Amino acid sequence: MSDLTSIEKAKLEKLLEMESGYVLDFSNRTFQEFILESVKLDIYDEKYNYQSGSKANRLRAFWKEEANNIVGVLIENLLEYCNTKNLINNQIVNLKYQELFNECQKISKRLKEGIINNPEKEAINKYQFSVLQSELLSEFDKFAVLTNSEDKKKRGFLLENLLQHIFSLYEISTRKSFKRNEGGEQIDGAFKLESWYYLVECKWTQSLTDIRQLDSLYGKISRSGKQTLGLFLSINGWSKNICPLLKQNNDKSIILMDGYDLRCVLVEDNNVNLKDLLLKKLECLNFEGEPFYSAVQFLENKQKL
Repeated sequence: MSDLTSIEKAKLEKLLEMESGYVLDFSNRTFQEFILESVKLDIYDEKYNYQSGSKANRLRAFWKEEANNIVGVLIENLLEYCNTKNLINNQIVNLKYQELFNECQKISKRLKEGIINNPEKEAINKYQFSVLQSELLSEFDKFAVLTNSEDKKKRGFLLENLLQHIFSLYEISTRKSFKRNEGGEQIDGAFKLESWYYLVECKWTQSLTDIRQLDSLYGKISRSGKQTLGLFLSINGWSKNICPLLKQNNDKSIILMDGYDLRCVLVEDNNVNLKDLLLKKLECLNFEGEPFYSAVQFLENKQKL
């Protein structure tokens, strides 16, 4: 039995022109032959004899009786039939039809891939996300007391590890710290977002970051491929001259993140997605030349919408 939702059924019924009991332009015979050819099942079997027994009602019964993957294959074939019919008839489809067609393709893909449409499971996943988010927030606040620690190496390692867990929570593909160029170059971490690769430099120091530390990241980016950018994370921020100096640089390839930004994505009530925040930072860099777009600005703009 498939788990098509009422909304998914409504979309399919609209596209397949089922309102009056028919299914597209099929006759009883061609409808039977099409389904038999598609999924090796006889739509005129008694188990599909639902209500009036019309083609539309038999298809509704088929959706109810058969498993997701079988229903998904049949829908895929029906969509292909729609496309073929439009091509043969030189039918020009409008935007509304195309949007509906695309939605039905997504439904077919979901069913074929066995993705269960289970609201209860989705709620569980949201709960699990919330629990992990809360745990990472607690860990972040716990690490904050290490600011005065003399063990800088330990503090740096903890930050890199925490950052990886936060990125994993938001399903951003990451790579742990590594060395390259025959061990002569240390990379604190890396991640991939929207086909771009980012090298990450992490700092958790008492003093504000100066431009020399950013120059180091620029060098690493310049020795990488063309689709490489940099994320400079400084928990305690940076000196006031950093942003103006970065704006003067012709090669604008670094976005900045501070501790508030990082903590903000861990506070559930903020409802700030890390991916959205990073993409907004990148947009600000590309359009306005600004290396730092803060979570404060992000939240303020969300409230205005």
